[in-house]
Amino acid sequence: MTSARGSRVQAAVRQAELPMLRAYRLWFEHARKCADCKCVSRAQDGCAHGQGLWGTYRSAYDGGAG
Repeated sequence: MTSARGSRVQAAVRQAELPMLRAYRLWFEHARKCADCKCVSRAQDGCAHGQGLWGTYRSAYDGGAG
């Protein structure tokens, strides 16, 4: 029963996550695992997928402006 409760709590946290923070988390999780993104110092210099995730984060950070 504890496991089911933990799953519900985690799901509630994910639903309440701000779009900007979700976008950053997705980029961070990708960059941590991607060989191409690990070896660069700027997100813009990573792989195409990483660049797309970073662009999504920047857009959410700017409030969708641009």
